[in-house]
Amino acid sequence: MIIHQNTLISEDIIESNFICNLEKCKGACCVEGEFGAPLNEDEIKILESEFTNYKPFLSDAGIKAIKKNGVWEKDRDGDIVTTCLPNGQCNFSIYENGILGCGIEKAFNEGKTTFKKPISCHLYPIRITQVAEFEALNYSRWDICKPACNLGNKHKVPIYKFLKEPLIRKYGEVWYTELELICEAYLEQL
Repeated sequence: MIIHQNTLISEDIIESNFICNLEKCKGACCVEGEFGAPLNEDEIKILESEFTNYKPFLSDAGIKAIKKNGVWEKDRDGDIVTTCLPNGQCNFSIYENGILGCGIEKAFNEGKTTFKKPISCHLYPIRITQVAEFEALNYSRWDICKPACNLGNKHKVPIYKFLKEPLIRKYGEVWYTELELICEAYLEQL
């Protein structure tokens, strides 16, 4: 792990390549897994207060489930996550042209909200966990992302570069600029 300000960064984020390949995976990360996307307290407030902004971009089943169960629940570890349909599909996800995407992000892209989507979704395949006073950034490897790994390898795009926008959203421009310098120095040593 590499220490950078208040974060611990896994070397995998620097060494491994990744570019989402939705044509191949069809957005499986929005439906696979045991629970919904991790949320923080601020995101819960946004999801609840702006629900009417996202509603036109959600499926009927998702809307019905959110009205019944709310926008969040706790997983078996007690962490706060988005609610899902019985098949595991996130209530905020929608199918378009056979690909599962985010209704919140679609609302954002159409100027209906200033909230793009939960940061845990935007940062995927990075997952953040708290370790003492640090946020640990780890690469969450998953078979459904094999096409993304292949595409990333083909174009030689490391995870930290692929996720530049969400990393800046989470930690800021200065943090990311410093991260780039750290990554370059680290890769020169390999």
